[in-house]
Amino acid sequence: MLAKSMRGKKIRLGALSLMVMAVMALSACGSDKNGDSSQSGESPSNKPAEVTMTKVTQVTNWFAQPEHGGQYAALSKGFYKDAGIEMTIQPGGPGVSASQIVASGKAEFGMGQADEILMARENGIPLVAVAAIFQKNPQGIMYHKGKYKDISELNGHKVYVGSGVAFWEYLKKAYKLDKVEEMKYTGSLANFVADPDSATQIYVTSEPFSMKEEGVEVDYFLNYDLGYKQYGNILFTTEDYMKDHPDIVKAYIEASIKGWDYYKDNSEEINKEMLEKNPDLKVEAMAFASKAQEPLIYSGDAETNGVGYMSKDIWEGLQKQLVDIGILKKAEPIDDVFTNEFLPGK
Repeated sequence: MLAKSMRGKKIRLGALSLMVMAVMALSACGSDKNGDSSQSGESPSNKPAEVTMTKVTQVTNWFAQPEHGGQYAALSKGFYKDAGIEMTIQPGGPGVSASQIVASGKAEFGMGQADEILMARENGIPLVAVAAIFQKNPQGIMYHKGKYKDISELNGHKVYVGSGVAFWEYLKKAYKLDKVEEMKYTGSLANFVADPDSATQIYVTSEPFSMKEEGVEVDYFLNYDLGYKQYGNILFTTEDYMKDHPDIVKAYIEASIKGWDYYKDNSEEINKEMLEKNPDLKVEAMAFASKAQEPLIYSGDAETNGVGYMSKDIWEGLQKQLVDIGILKKAEPIDDVFTNEFLPGK
């Protein structure tokens, strides 16, 4: 309309006038009489604020497997992203120390066992447990079915176990296993299979299935039920990171727990995705592990307080055991070791 008016008055426009007219025309086409945008229907002030994403790395304690299902569910379903976290899951494995990586600042969060947290702290690595995925740790001692009714009967027989393993030191003292022939645990079950009198350390969510596939009938003692009550797959960070970034810790833990709640009813879906990250896994083995770990994760205190909850009594009991067997020199204030404050609803 402005261009038509100008032509009617036969005003000769110079270069500057043409530029001004063009700007005015564009402005008129893009706005109504109130100056609001007619292109998008909203003013700049109504545009949704951009979410600031924080890059975070967590180190698990082994290659992708059902024991990490909730972490991968949180990644796959976008729970971390929704919480403002750009997540990288770094798998563990032989020679990978999650505690050292987190302590060095190369990762914000790690995964390990409860006794590892206590030992790390005594060695000057200020880790703090912020959630416990397993209410009952899946570590145990496997034996040939029908061979033993009591763990004390292992005396005089071979037991394949890692050197300096804390739970084994406790079991030896608690059950007077002073005549056991300790053999180096290598991860292979061949020697165990060949010797029907032997026993070996295991994860109850894994090795029993391997034996079933080979037609070897087995049973096991769960270390937790033998008195070595420690949480498993602890999620931890450092004291400094927890104090400096409580909002990130809270977002990470809440998203992780949401992932575990999702995994409980959708393990098959998430197992397929983990299979892509760890092709050495078998679908049947993953299904076995997912089922076997359910009572270890979702029962006990988790039934009333939710996945991840930790009891002061359990932590103090474990700490006392480690002091009694000489692995820890002293018992520090247990409230410095763990916290439930970042769990959902806390």
